[in-house]
Amino acid sequence: MRLIALNGDHAHALAALHAQAFETPWNEQAFAELLGGPGAIALAAGDEGGLLGFILLRAVADEVEILTLAVARAHRRQGLARALLDAGLALAVQSGAGRAFLEVAVDNLAAIGLYEGADFVRIGRRPAYYARKSGPPVDALVLSRALHPADP
Repeated sequence: MRLIALNGDHAHALAALHAQAFETPWNEQAFAELLGGPGAIALAAGDEGGLLGFILLRAVADEVEILTLAVARAHRRQGLARALLDAGLALAVQSGAGRAFLEVAVDNLAAIGLYEGADFVRIGRRPAYYARKSGPPVDALVLSRALHPADP
């Protein structure tokens, strides 16, 4: 496995992988716009077979937001998500970010475990934030983490 820096040329592959991971996936145009926007940080884990997972973040001033993190079903539970998270946050620190934020669906227990295991803490809740095709929308937890050890 190797980490690959992403750009707008990868939008199609990211949309395909995102569709495997989420009930309401983002399309190719959304990825192209995000990847081309200011502060975009995007990495993928890949091998000779293609992309195994990716993380997309956006840095603004001294903060970074994790926009999405996805790993192909066949490659989950192998440490890829944590490796992508750690590498993405390291790049965010290099860009000047001191705090990270994200939203995660309350029913995505694997993702909540990943983020809390990486020292993110719950700071809020967004009611009915994520649409679902198979039922009513679900709330999002808002999580945050200081990116410098000395910060509270």
